[in-house]
Amino acid sequence: MWAVRATGGRGALTAGVAVLGLVLGLAAGGCTADATGTPAAAGARVIDVVAAENFWGSLAGQLGGTHVRVLSIVSDPNADPHDYESSAQDARAVAVARYVIQNGVGYDDWMSKLLAANPEPRRRVYDIGATLGKRPGDNPHLWYDPAYVITACDHIEADLKALDPQDSGYFSARRAAVTAAFAGIRAQLAQIRREDAGRPVASTESIFAYLAHYLGLRLISPPAFMNAVAEGNDPPVASVAEFEQQLSARQAGVLVYNKQTATALTTSIRGIAASHHIPVVGVTETIQPPGESFERWFGAELTALAHALNGGAR
Repeated sequence: MWAVRATGGRGALTAGVAVLGLVLGLAAGGCTADATGTPAAAGARVIDVVAAENFWGSLAGQLGGTHVRVLSIVSDPNADPHDYESSAQDARAVAVARYVIQNGVGYDDWMSKLLAANPEPRRRVYDIGATLGKRPGDNPHLWYDPAYVITACDHIEADLKALDPQDSGYFSARRAAVTAAFAGIRAQLAQIRREDAGRPVASTESIFAYLAHYLGLRLISPPAFMNAVAEGNDPPVASVAEFEQQLSARQAGVLVYNKQTATALTTSIRGIAASHHIPVVGVTETIQPPGESFERWFGAELTALAHALNGGAR
């Protein structure tokens, strides 16, 4: 996806895209779409998928194509996934789903409760954090690490094939098409790593930590500050003072903040950065707007980051 994989059991990328084009062309004459916009070809085998958050739901929808019907529970731009409270409608969707994807790492414990309340032995559940070996207390923002996204896509592809082995070839073609769709993001990531690795940056919370590390950027914000804000707690006073001093001294080239969890404190931090002419980049926890694809949403954030790192030169 982020990088083309050489896999013996799968055709070449161009062949996969060609197969996908053929499949979609045949389906175009008679398909319907569910409320999430995922098309379902008439007469096709369709897997009901529930994703706790829309970033994983977007990827599942692209990897499953016409053979999945995806419901992403958390997609509201005004909702904080950390604090989401599930509804009876969510419970009904989970009860009938054949495949459930949750982020894990304590990020969406409400999904674990829904699963426990609606046991179904034939249902397949993918807890991404648990599969990666993460534990509660670790940084849960896994979708901001491109390497973790690759691993998740590998797993989702394999799960879909296990649930619908007759359509394994179709899922292989879908994966090839998704890999091709992410070519632009691969180029963006490589360019930022090449041109900006080692640059000092700051973030109001840990949402940016995985991506900063992947890009080779030096994240200087006090960890105690970032972790407290991510968990919805007040940061230690010493960490606030340290962060304000870093920005006042212009030690960071860019400040990244989470637009979905803005508080009086993070708004103040943004103001300090702006007053000292430090570019500010906003990111979101969920895909915004909700109907956008993962790659367009993520690509737009990378574009804004690159622009800020280079003072508008890119």
